[in-house]
Amino acid sequence: MIEAVDTAVPPGVGVIVVGHFPLASGQWISPHSHTHHQLAWTRRGVLSVAVADTYWVLPPTRALWLPAGVVHQTGATRDAVLCSLYLNPERCAVNWTEPTAVGVDGLLAHLIAYLAREDLADDARLRAEAVVLDLLRPLPAMPIDVPDPVDERVRAVADALLADPADPRSLEAHARAVGVSRRTLTRLFAHDTGMSFDRWRTQVRLRAALTLLADGQPVSRVAHAVGYATPSAFLAAFRRTVGTSPGRYLNDS
Repeated sequence: MIEAVDTAVPPGVGVIVVGHFPLASGQWISPHSHTHHQLAWTRRGVLSVAVADTYWVLPPTRALWLPAGVVHQTGATRDAVLCSLYLNPERCAVNWTEPTAVGVDGLLAHLIAYLAREDLADDARLRAEAVVLDLLRPLPAMPIDVPDPVDERVRAVADALLADPADPRSLEAHARAVGVSRRTLTRLFAHDTGMSFDRWRTQVRLRAALTLLADGQPVSRVAHAVGYATPSAFLAAFRRTVGTSPGRYLNDS
């Protein structure tokens, strides 16, 4: 964990200020928020952003809109450079109130790099900013939600699954391991996470899968690595939970 970046955004001529922050694989910025809206993106590598229990994986084809004031953590699952666009809420035409995934195509990527230049004339910067705002469009895919349990028995099961998403043990086997009945663990999971054991485990598996897929591993290998017997079973679970296929999630912009 590294300290949060300075949350004070320097003034700019227009609406958008661009900042760059190198992140090594596995490195996370501590929880923080900004007075400005933020668009978090990387040109290379894979970013992860967590807002409470909700988790986004961001390959270069997508960015995440974070409204001003939202506390979040940003990290890298592969070496990356966090490219942050900070947008003045008082002057920004886009005012989404929830974290929102945004597609990044070639034009938007070039404009972000263009706005990072320090030698732009004011009128050129304002024209480019207007195009950036026009290009921001939400993506339909849902984030991955993995609520963090508090009960020590549920926590023990959760830790085992987080360490090995492919852990094949049934709910009953996990219950025996932590010294409770199947019925009790079912009740504890629902109370502590708001989800059934099966749904929570699916979310954990898909979160792990997204990181592997974004790193370029084939679906067949990823499916096995996170506990699915066949790629088709994995793809069905992914589409049902995230709302789209892995290919569309990672490559559509």
